[in-house]
Amino acid sequence: MQEQKTRRTGGRIRSEEAHHAVLAATSALLEEGGYQALTIERVAARADVAKSTIYRWWPSKPVLVLEAYRTAVERRMPDPDTGSAAEDLTVFVRALHSVVQHPPRIRALRGMMAEAQLDPEFAEPFRAWVQSRRAVVLRILARAVDRGELPAGADLEAATDELFGLFWYRLLVGHNPLDPADAPAHVERMLASLTRTQNNGQQNDGQ
Repeated sequence: MQEQKTRRTGGRIRSEEAHHAVLAATSALLEEGGYQALTIERVAARADVAKSTIYRWWPSKPVLVLEAYRTAVERRMPDPDTGSAAEDLTVFVRALHSVVQHPPRIRALRGMMAEAQLDPEFAEPFRAWVQSRRAVVLRILARAVDRGELPAGADLEAATDELFGLFWYRLLVGHNPLDPADAPAHVERMLASLTRTQNNGQQNDGQ
């Protein structure tokens, strides 16, 4: 007799296999059909777990989706520490802009950005995910200050906004392409702007 297939469940101790299956299924469904089309029922079916298991671990669809996407992005995106801010940022930006090679990811990102403007429940975990990506760049810039590559008074928050602002604006508007090959030039302009702004401020203070 063929052995009956047993559905994975969590129980009191979280099943790592089921946990990974849910996150993988959520990420895949998000990229296949977008946020609106994704349902807990479809995730449960794809991951072969009970809906109750999903709700036991994640209180809502937005929390599940953002954890799944954060996990997928952290696996794909580098967190470099080469000893050079220019090299670290170039590696990061090149990987960031390589999303153009994956149209389903572009659709997923556009959909999540739109949803964050419309759904307050989704907006909070979305901002937390965005902050987690900003934190990678801020660490790179902070190390650059510690090494003397950037001035101590450089506005690292504004520089991080500039880096991601170009990415999101081009991703959403589509007026200019995102090209991984342009990463070195983007980084060079950003770092030059940081140094120039700080130097101008010091000159004005001395007048």
